[in-house]
Amino acid sequence: MDLASAQKKLAALSNDYQTLQTELQKQVEIRQRLDAQLSENDQVKKEFAKLTPENQVYKLIGPALVKQEQAEAKANVDKRIEFINNEVTRVEDKLKELSKNMEAKRNE
Repeated sequence: MDLASAQKKLAALSNDYQTLQTELQKQVEIRQRLDAQLSENDQVKKEFAKLTPENQVYKLIGPALVKQEQAEAKANVDKRIEFINNEVTRVEDKLKELSKNMEAKRNE
């Protein structure tokens, strides 16, 4: 292998590694946003647990507050939490895959 082809290979590997780093950073940011959303929804769920049947729940739709049934609101929060947890799992799997790919590139 001559010097020029070695430099080309090294440049290609470096470019691939930088692409993987960028994607990893993007996935980390997504994971952080999901953590924040999960925390917010967990807090809402805790607040809902304190409600009595007489309490009213309102949902913000655009600039207006619209009355919503407690059961419906609780179900919506539970669905959001389930969705966020599924997304966290998906992002964690992607992070593991990217880390493995980065390690493989580093060892080439």
